[in-house]
Amino acid sequence: MKASLFRHGINLWPPFLFAGIHVTGISPDYRDIDVELRMRPWNRNYVGTHFGGSLFAMTDPFWMLGLMHNLGRDYYVWDRAGEIEFLKPGRGTVRAAFRVDDAMLAEIRASAADGSKQLRWYSNDVLDASGEVVARVRKQVYIRLKPQARGGAMAG
Repeated sequence: MKASLFRHGINLWPPFLFAGIHVTGISPDYRDIDVELRMRPWNRNYVGTHFGGSLFAMTDPFWMLGLMHNLGRDYYVWDRAGEIEFLKPGRGTVRAAFRVDDAMLAEIRASAADGSKQLRWYSNDVLDASGEVVARVRKQVYIRLKPQARGGAMAG
């Protein structure tokens, strides 16, 4: 899917729209994705800071999507696990950036060439307007070369 169309669609997706999550930029090759979470009355917690679930949600699909688009249809790619560490109260607009580079893709392709599953952890900092880290999010992504892409048949 064309990145600009995807960006508009995901920004209208109800879980993001109503949480205040907004994809502000996505490169045509899905290697650079920028996301922000805007403070709204409906996404504040009891003490007036960002709801932790929204901080986690703003980072949820983007490592998987960036890797899926760059590795191509020959690979299974999906989120397997995630964790968040809250470092300071989040107020105002907070941001996260996702970057997929050539070295990362080459290393995945080399490790997955034999068809073995790859479980990779990727980390993001959620930053406030002053650049301070509000939360650190880690996502584990499952990656595996599909059997037909390695020329083998599935065992039954």
